[in-house]
Amino acid sequence: MECGQCGARFAVPQGASTVQCAHCHGVTRVERHGAVGFVRDIVTNIAGGRRTRPQLPAGPRRFSAAGYPIVHGHKRALLVGINYTGTEDELQGPINDVNCMKFLLTLKYGFPSDCILVLTDEERNPNRRPTKSNILLAMRWLVYGCSSGDSLVFHFSGHGTQVDDQDGDELDGKDEAICPLDGDLNGYIRDDEINEAIVRPLVHGVTLHAVIDACRSGTVLDLSNLWQKNKYGKFQWVDQNARTGAWKNTSGGHAILISGCAEDDDSQDGVGDDAMVMGALTYSFFAAAWSAHRPLTYGQLLSKTKAIIADCNSDSQSHCNLPAAIAPLVRNVVNFSGVQEPQLSSSDKFDINRRTFML
Repeated sequence: MECGQCGARFAVPQGASTVQCAHCHGVTRVERHGAVGFVRDIVTNIAGGRRTRPQLPAGPRRFSAAGYPIVHGHKRALLVGINYTGTEDELQGPINDVNCMKFLLTLKYGFPSDCILVLTDEERNPNRRPTKSNILLAMRWLVYGCSSGDSLVFHFSGHGTQVDDQDGDELDGKDEAICPLDGDLNGYIRDDEINEAIVRPLVHGVTLHAVIDACRSGTVLDLSNLWQKNKYGKFQWVDQNARTGAWKNTSGGHAILISGCAEDDDSQDGVGDDAMVMGALTYSFFAAAWSAHRPLTYGQLLSKTKAIIADCNSDSQSHCNLPAAIAPLVRNVVNFSGVQEPQLSSSDKFDINRRTFML
Protein backbone atom coordinates (compact mmCIF):
# COMPACT_ATOMS: atom_id res chain seq x y z
CA MET A 1 0.00 0.00 0.00
CA GLU A 2 1.02 3.66 -0.18
CA CYS A 3 1.72 5.97 2.77
CA GLY A 4 -0.83 8.76 3.01
CA GLN A 5 1.87 11.27 4.02
CA CYS A 6 5.00 10.66 1.93
CA GLY A 7 3.79 8.29 -0.79
CA ALA A 8 6.23 5.49 0.09
CA ARG A 9 4.97 2.00 -0.72
CA PHE A 10 5.14 -0.94 1.69
CA ALA A 11 3.40 -4.19 2.46
CA VAL A 12 0.48 -4.39 4.90
CA PRO A 13 0.72 -7.22 7.44
CA GLN A 14 -2.30 -9.49 7.22
CA GLY A 15 -5.06 -8.35 9.55
CA ALA A 16 -3.30 -5.11 10.51
CA SER A 17 -5.58 -2.14 11.28
CA THR A 18 -2.82 0.50 11.40
CA VAL A 19 0.63 0.66 9.80
CA GLN A 20 3.58 2.95 10.55
CA CYS A 21 5.68 4.10 7.57
CA ALA A 22 9.38 3.25 7.89
CA HIS A 23 10.31 6.40 5.96
CA CYS A 24 8.34 9.24 7.57
CA HIS A 25 6.94 7.33 10.56
CA GLY A 26 3.45 8.51 9.73
CA VAL A 27 0.60 6.27 10.85
CA THR A 28 -2.19 5.21 8.50
CA ARG A 29 -5.32 3.25 9.24
CA VAL A 30 -6.42 0.49 6.90
CA GLU A 31 -10.18 0.21 6.34
CA ARG A 32 -11.74 -2.53 4.27
CA HIS A 33 -15.20 -2.07 2.80
CA GLY A 34 -17.06 -4.96 1.24
CA ALA A 35 -19.18 -4.65 -1.91
CA VAL A 36 -20.65 -7.12 -4.39
CA GLY A 37 -17.82 -8.52 -6.46
CA PHE A 38 -15.37 -5.84 -5.27
CA VAL A 39 -13.21 -5.26 -2.20
CA ARG A 40 -11.83 -1.79 -1.67
CA ASP A 41 -8.92 -0.84 0.58
CA ILE A 42 -9.07 2.81 1.60
CA VAL A 43 -6.11 4.27 3.47
CA THR A 44 -6.90 7.12 5.83
CA ASN A 45 -4.19 9.44 7.05
CA ILE A 46 -4.96 9.66 10.76
CA ALA A 47 -3.18 12.97 11.30
CA GLY A 48 -4.62 14.84 8.34
CA GLY A 49 -7.86 13.00 7.71
CA ARG A 50 -7.16 12.80 3.97
CA ARG A 51 -7.96 9.60 2.17
CA THR A 52 -6.17 7.94 -0.72
CA ARG A 53 -6.48 4.65 -2.56
CA PRO A 54 -3.46 2.38 -2.05
CA GLN A 55 -3.85 0.57 -5.36
CA LEU A 56 -3.16 3.72 -7.38
CA PRO A 57 0.27 3.19 -8.98
CA ALA A 58 1.13 6.86 -8.60
CA GLY A 59 2.11 9.13 -5.75
CA PRO A 60 3.53 12.60 -5.14
CA ARG A 61 6.99 11.62 -6.32
CA ARG A 62 5.71 10.40 -9.70
CA PHE A 63 3.60 13.52 -10.12
CA SER A 64 6.61 15.67 -9.25
CA ALA A 65 8.83 13.78 -11.68
CA ALA A 66 6.25 14.36 -14.42
CA GLY A 67 6.18 18.08 -13.66
CA TYR A 68 2.52 18.01 -12.64
CA PRO A 69 1.23 20.91 -10.50
CA ILE A 70 1.40 20.83 -6.72
CA VAL A 71 -2.23 21.35 -5.77
CA HIS A 72 -3.29 23.99 -3.29
CA GLY A 73 -6.83 24.90 -2.27
CA HIS A 74 -9.96 22.95 -3.12
CA LYS A 75 -10.12 23.25 -6.91
CA ARG A 76 -8.18 21.39 -9.56
CA ALA A 77 -8.78 20.38 -13.16
CA LEU A 78 -7.42 18.10 -15.85
CA LEU A 79 -7.99 19.27 -19.44
CA VAL A 80 -7.10 16.98 -22.36
CA GLY A 81 -7.35 18.07 -26.00
CA ILE A 82 -6.13 15.93 -28.90
CA ASN A 83 -6.13 17.16 -32.50
CA TYR A 84 -4.33 14.00 -33.74
CA THR A 85 -2.29 16.33 -35.93
CA GLY A 86 -0.83 14.76 -39.05
CA THR A 87 -3.04 11.68 -38.97
CA GLU A 88 -6.01 10.70 -41.12
CA ASP A 89 -8.21 11.22 -38.05
CA GLU A 90 -7.09 14.82 -37.48
CA LEU A 91 -9.52 17.17 -35.74
CA GLN A 92 -9.46 20.96 -35.69
CA GLY A 93 -11.20 21.85 -32.44
CA PRO A 94 -9.89 20.00 -29.35
CA ILE A 95 -6.94 22.23 -28.45
CA ASN A 96 -9.16 25.31 -28.85
CA ASP A 97 -11.67 23.52 -26.61
CA VAL A 98 -9.07 23.12 -23.87
CA ASN A 99 -8.01 26.77 -24.11
CA CYS A 100 -11.62 27.92 -23.77
CA MET A 101 -12.32 25.55 -20.88
CA LYS A 102 -9.27 26.82 -19.00
CA PHE A 103 -10.45 30.38 -19.62
CA LEU A 104 -13.91 29.50 -18.26
CA LEU A 105 -12.59 27.74 -15.16
CA THR A 106 -10.17 30.51 -14.19
CA LEU A 107 -12.25 33.58 -15.07
CA LYS A 108 -15.76 32.36 -14.24
CA TYR A 109 -15.27 29.77 -11.52
CA GLY A 110 -12.08 30.82 -9.76
CA PHE A 111 -9.85 27.82 -10.44
CA PRO A 112 -6.19 28.71 -9.83
CA SER A 113 -4.39 28.46 -13.17
CA ASP A 114 -1.52 26.59 -11.52
CA CYS A 115 -3.95 23.90 -10.33
CA ILE A 116 -5.02 23.09 -13.90
CA LEU A 117 -3.11 20.37 -15.73
CA VAL A 118 -3.31 20.53 -19.54
CA LEU A 119 -2.37 17.70 -21.90
CA THR A 120 -2.42 18.37 -25.66
CA ASP A 121 -0.60 17.05 -28.69
CA GLU A 122 1.07 20.41 -29.28
CA GLU A 123 2.96 20.09 -25.98
CA ARG A 124 6.72 19.53 -26.30
CA ASN A 125 7.08 18.21 -22.75
CA PRO A 126 6.75 14.43 -23.21
CA ASN A 127 4.97 14.14 -19.85
CA ARG A 128 2.22 16.48 -21.04
CA ARG A 129 1.44 14.79 -24.32
CA PRO A 130 -1.90 12.95 -24.19
CA THR A 131 -0.64 9.39 -24.49
CA LYS A 132 -2.52 6.60 -22.75
CA SER A 133 -0.05 6.33 -19.88
CA ASN A 134 0.11 10.11 -19.38
CA ILE A 135 -3.68 10.49 -19.34
CA LEU A 136 -4.08 7.68 -16.79
CA LEU A 137 -1.34 9.19 -14.61
CA ALA A 138 -2.95 12.63 -14.89
CA MET A 139 -6.32 11.16 -13.89
CA ARG A 140 -4.69 9.84 -10.73
CA TRP A 141 -3.14 13.25 -10.10
CA LEU A 142 -6.63 14.76 -10.36
CA VAL A 143 -8.11 12.67 -7.54
CA TYR A 144 -5.00 11.99 -5.43
CA GLY A 145 -5.56 12.96 -1.80
CA CYS A 146 -8.92 14.57 -2.50
CA SER A 147 -10.91 15.53 0.60
CA SER A 148 -14.30 16.95 1.52
CA GLY A 149 -15.01 20.28 -0.16
CA ASP A 150 -12.85 19.61 -3.21
CA SER A 151 -14.20 20.48 -6.69
CA LEU A 152 -12.57 18.51 -9.51
CA VAL A 153 -13.05 18.90 -13.27
CA PHE A 154 -12.07 16.51 -16.05
CA HIS A 155 -12.49 17.74 -19.61
CA PHE A 156 -11.65 15.62 -22.65
CA SER A 157 -11.98 16.71 -26.26
CA GLY A 158 -11.00 14.26 -28.99
CA HIS A 159 -12.11 11.00 -30.53
CA GLY A 160 -14.30 8.49 -28.72
CA THR A 161 -15.29 4.99 -29.74
CA GLN A 162 -16.87 1.71 -28.62
CA VAL A 163 -15.04 -1.58 -28.18
CA ASP A 164 -16.19 -5.06 -27.24
CA ASP A 165 -17.00 -5.40 -23.54
CA GLN A 166 -14.59 -7.84 -21.86
CA ASP A 167 -16.15 -8.30 -18.43
CA GLY A 168 -19.87 -8.58 -19.14
CA ASP A 169 -20.95 -5.38 -17.38
CA GLU A 170 -22.49 -3.64 -20.41
CA LEU A 171 -26.07 -4.32 -21.53
CA ASP A 172 -25.19 -3.63 -25.17
CA GLY A 173 -21.96 -5.65 -25.05
CA LYS A 174 -19.86 -2.53 -25.74
CA ASP A 175 -17.49 -0.46 -23.61
CA GLU A 176 -17.26 3.24 -24.36
CA ALA A 177 -13.70 4.55 -24.66
CA ILE A 178 -11.69 7.69 -25.30
CA CYS A 179 -8.84 7.63 -27.83
CA PRO A 180 -5.43 8.78 -26.58
CA LEU A 181 -2.80 10.05 -28.98
CA ASP A 182 -1.15 6.60 -29.12
CA GLY A 183 -4.41 4.63 -29.08
CA ASP A 184 -3.63 2.67 -32.25
CA LEU A 185 -0.40 1.44 -30.66
CA ASN A 186 -1.23 1.11 -26.96
CA GLY A 187 -5.01 0.84 -26.92
CA TYR A 188 -7.92 3.04 -25.93
CA ILE A 189 -8.93 4.06 -22.40
CA ARG A 190 -12.11 2.15 -21.59
CA ASP A 191 -14.95 3.37 -19.39
CA ASP A 192 -13.96 0.71 -16.82
CA GLU A 193 -10.49 2.27 -16.53
CA ILE A 194 -11.86 5.81 -16.31
CA ASN A 195 -14.31 4.78 -13.60
CA GLU A 196 -11.55 3.07 -11.63
CA ALA A 197 -9.23 6.06 -11.97
CA ILE A 198 -11.45 9.08 -11.22
CA VAL A 199 -14.85 7.89 -9.94
CA ARG A 200 -14.23 5.26 -7.27
CA PRO A 201 -11.58 7.30 -5.35
CA LEU A 202 -14.04 10.19 -4.70
CA VAL A 203 -14.62 10.39 -0.95
CA HIS A 204 -17.49 12.08 0.87
CA GLY A 205 -17.82 15.79 0.11
CA VAL A 206 -15.82 15.67 -3.14
CA THR A 207 -17.53 16.57 -6.42
CA LEU A 208 -16.21 15.67 -9.87
CA HIS A 209 -17.62 17.22 -13.04
CA ALA A 210 -16.57 15.62 -16.32
CA VAL A 211 -17.25 17.22 -19.70
CA ILE A 212 -16.47 14.75 -22.49
CA ASP A 213 -16.63 16.12 -26.03
CA ALA A 214 -16.24 12.93 -28.05
CA CYS A 215 -18.22 10.44 -30.10
CA ARG A 216 -19.84 7.50 -28.27
CA SER A 217 -19.33 9.35 -24.97
CA GLY A 218 -22.80 8.96 -23.47
CA THR A 219 -21.90 6.76 -20.47
CA VAL A 220 -18.11 6.86 -20.64
CA LEU A 221 -17.70 7.21 -16.85
CA ASP A 222 -19.92 4.17 -16.14
CA LEU A 223 -22.02 6.16 -13.67
CA SER A 224 -25.07 4.60 -12.05
CA ASN A 225 -27.78 6.96 -13.33
CA LEU A 226 -28.57 8.39 -16.77
CA TRP A 227 -31.03 11.28 -17.32
CA GLN A 228 -33.10 9.91 -20.18
CA LYS A 229 -36.57 9.95 -21.73
CA ASN A 230 -38.83 7.04 -20.92
CA LYS A 231 -41.28 5.51 -23.39
CA TYR A 232 -43.81 8.23 -22.55
CA GLY A 233 -41.38 11.02 -23.47
CA LYS A 234 -40.76 12.09 -19.87
CA PHE A 235 -37.23 12.52 -18.57
CA GLN A 236 -36.19 10.50 -15.53
CA TRP A 237 -33.15 8.85 -14.00
CA VAL A 238 -32.54 5.44 -15.57
CA ASP A 239 -30.54 2.80 -13.72
CA GLN A 240 -27.18 2.11 -15.37
CA ASN A 241 -25.62 -0.14 -12.74
CA ALA A 242 -23.46 -2.95 -14.09
CA ARG A 243 -25.56 -6.04 -14.67
CA THR A 244 -22.76 -8.18 -13.18
CA GLY A 245 -23.06 -6.35 -9.85
CA ALA A 246 -19.54 -4.95 -10.23
CA TRP A 247 -18.90 -1.93 -8.01
CA LYS A 248 -18.76 1.23 -10.15
CA ASN A 249 -19.72 3.90 -7.62
CA THR A 250 -17.75 6.49 -5.66
CA SER A 251 -16.37 6.15 -2.14
CA GLY A 252 -18.98 8.64 -0.93
CA GLY A 253 -18.39 11.57 -3.30
CA HIS A 254 -20.45 12.72 -6.27
CA ALA A 255 -19.53 12.35 -9.96
CA ILE A 256 -21.45 14.09 -12.76
CA LEU A 257 -20.86 13.66 -16.48
CA ILE A 258 -21.98 15.94 -19.29
CA SER A 259 -21.17 14.09 -22.51
CA GLY A 260 -21.39 15.23 -26.09
CA CYS A 261 -23.82 12.62 -27.36
CA ALA A 262 -25.39 9.24 -26.75
CA GLU A 263 -23.18 6.15 -26.59
CA ASP A 264 -24.15 5.18 -30.14
CA ASP A 265 -23.96 8.67 -31.67
CA ASP A 266 -21.38 11.09 -33.05
CA SER A 267 -20.14 14.34 -31.53
CA GLN A 268 -19.30 17.03 -34.06
CA ASP A 269 -16.16 19.08 -34.54
CA GLY A 270 -17.18 22.63 -35.48
CA VAL A 271 -16.51 24.26 -38.84
CA GLY A 272 -15.23 27.83 -39.00
CA ASP A 273 -12.18 29.54 -40.42
CA ASP A 274 -8.74 28.02 -39.93
CA ALA A 275 -8.07 28.61 -36.21
CA MET A 276 -11.62 29.33 -35.05
CA VAL A 277 -13.00 25.83 -34.64
CA MET A 278 -14.33 24.07 -31.54
CA GLY A 279 -16.19 20.92 -30.67
CA ALA A 280 -19.95 21.31 -30.54
CA LEU A 281 -20.35 20.34 -26.87
CA THR A 282 -17.46 22.41 -25.51
CA TYR A 283 -18.54 25.47 -27.46
CA SER A 284 -22.17 25.18 -26.36
CA PHE A 285 -21.32 24.34 -22.74
CA PHE A 286 -18.90 27.28 -22.63
CA ALA A 287 -21.45 29.68 -24.11
CA ALA A 288 -24.24 28.49 -21.80
CA ALA A 289 -22.12 28.74 -18.65
CA TRP A 290 -20.43 32.02 -19.49
CA SER A 291 -23.55 33.89 -20.54
CA ALA A 292 -25.47 33.03 -17.34
CA HIS A 293 -25.91 36.16 -15.25
CA ARG A 294 -27.11 34.14 -12.29
CA PRO A 295 -26.45 30.55 -11.19
CA LEU A 296 -28.16 27.93 -13.36
CA THR A 297 -29.70 24.68 -12.25
CA TYR A 298 -28.37 21.55 -13.92
CA GLY A 299 -31.62 21.36 -15.85
CA GLN A 300 -31.23 24.91 -17.14
CA LEU A 301 -27.59 24.34 -18.07
CA LEU A 302 -28.42 21.15 -19.96
CA SER A 303 -31.37 22.76 -21.77
CA LYS A 304 -29.35 25.82 -22.71
CA THR A 305 -26.46 23.71 -23.96
CA LYS A 306 -28.82 21.65 -26.12
CA ALA A 307 -30.49 24.79 -27.47
CA ILE A 308 -27.17 26.35 -28.46
CA ILE A 309 -26.10 23.19 -30.28
CA ALA A 310 -29.40 23.18 -32.16
CA ASP A 311 -28.99 26.87 -33.00
CA CYS A 312 -25.40 26.60 -34.21
CA ASN A 313 -26.49 26.15 -37.82
CA SER A 314 -27.74 29.73 -37.84
CA ASP A 315 -25.65 32.87 -38.16
CA SER A 316 -26.97 34.32 -34.92
CA GLN A 317 -24.63 34.19 -31.93
CA SER A 318 -26.60 36.64 -29.75
CA HIS A 319 -27.22 33.97 -27.13
CA CYS A 320 -23.51 33.64 -26.32
CA ASN A 321 -22.62 37.05 -24.85
CA LEU A 322 -18.96 36.07 -24.93
CA PRO A 323 -16.24 38.29 -23.42
CA ALA A 324 -14.17 40.37 -25.80
CA ALA A 325 -11.02 38.40 -25.01
CA ILE A 326 -12.52 35.11 -26.13
CA ALA A 327 -15.13 36.12 -28.69
CA PRO A 328 -12.73 36.08 -31.67
CA LEU A 329 -11.94 32.45 -30.91
CA VAL A 330 -15.50 31.19 -30.96
CA ARG A 331 -17.61 33.62 -32.96
CA ASN A 332 -17.20 31.75 -36.24
CA VAL A 333 -18.23 28.32 -34.94
CA VAL A 334 -21.56 28.25 -36.74
CA ASN A 335 -21.86 25.25 -39.01
CA PHE A 336 -22.11 22.07 -36.98
CA SER A 337 -23.16 19.18 -39.21
CA GLY A 338 -26.07 17.52 -37.50
CA VAL A 339 -27.70 18.04 -34.13
CA GLN A 340 -26.34 15.84 -31.37
CA GLU A 341 -27.98 15.28 -28.00
CA PRO A 342 -25.78 15.96 -24.94
CA GLN A 343 -26.23 13.48 -22.09
CA LEU A 344 -26.26 13.89 -18.31
CA SER A 345 -25.30 11.03 -16.01
CA SER A 346 -24.54 10.92 -12.31
CA SER A 347 -23.36 8.67 -9.50
CA ASP A 348 -26.38 9.84 -7.46
CA LYS A 349 -29.94 10.80 -8.36
CA PHE A 350 -30.89 14.42 -7.72
CA ASP A 351 -33.47 16.98 -8.82
CA ILE A 352 -31.78 18.60 -11.81
CA ASN A 353 -34.34 21.42 -11.83
CA ARG A 354 -33.60 22.43 -8.26
CA ARG A 355 -29.92 21.79 -7.68
CA THR A 356 -27.64 24.65 -8.72
CA PHE A 357 -24.75 23.91 -11.04
CA MET A 358 -21.52 24.77 -9.25
CA LEU A 359 -17.83 24.18 -9.96
